[in-house]
Amino acid sequence: MTGERDVMKDKLLSVKNLEGWYHREKPVLKDFSLELDAHEAVGLIGLNGAGKTTFFKILSGLLRSFRAEGIRFKGQDAVLRSREFKLHRYTVFAEDDSFRYFTFREYLSYVFSSYKKEIPDLTGLIEGFRFGDYTDILFI
Repeated sequence: MTGERDVMKDKLLSVKNLEGWYHREKPVLKDFSLELDAHEAVGLIGLNGAGKTTFFKILSGLLRSFRAEGIRFKGQDAVLRSREFKLHRYTVFAEDDSFRYFTFREYLSYVFSSYKKEIPDLTGLIEGFRFGDYTDILFI
């Protein structure tokens, strides 16, 4: 195990044998492992129900029903709900009901305030994605 632990130290993010569930008797993820180097980009591709969103919910600290042999960030054991780990990640979920209770502007305010940060000027991004007409609309 010492050799495996040394390899996990060299990675930006290492997840080893992750198992996640919404109902304990029916795991959504099982034996999921992933290693990312600094500046590496990876896409997760899979059928509906394969566990992609579940993985991101676990990594984002939104789903607490999981276990793993190890989750390490920058060579240290990761505490997914800790402030230190939260400051190094950002997750956007693209489900149809993402903005069910917030307008885009309200959602940004909520996310940035949860990290005790000021909202930066996003005018260029909003205009670039032609989202200006929708920033204050609640889609129900």
